[in-house]
Amino acid sequence: MFRWIDHTAELELEIEAPTEAAVFADALAAFAELADGGGGVPLDEEIRVQAPDPEMRLVAWLEELIYLGETAGFVPERVESLDLEGDSLHARISGHTGSPSPLVKAVTLHRLELGPDESGTWWGRVVLDV
Repeated sequence: MFRWIDHTAELELEIEAPTEAAVFADALAAFAELADGGGGVPLDEEIRVQAPDPEMRLVAWLEELIYLGETAGFVPERVESLDLEGDSLHARISGHTGSPSPLVKAVTLHRLELGPDESGTWWGRVVLDV
């Protein structure tokens, strides 16, 4: 489950998920909601990122999605597979080519959070510069 929180010149994405991997899948679903690039040629992409902690891995994941949208016109639709191991993330994602809206300029570190609460539910928060 995810929800958007409006800020001036920023969007805050808050995610609640049962696992760490599900946080990343929900983050992609949120980006897919923003992209609105129309239907195009189906396309699969592979993403590999490395970061020293879960928060920075989330930043790197979102930065890759922004990069693919800007450089390849890639509109994400879903996560086909996602593996987290140590400080690495490897995912195969599917989507299509299109003209995604260049809404998100950057991922900020402001209010960045990712981790489980005492019940084991994972919570994530990231602020995007738009």
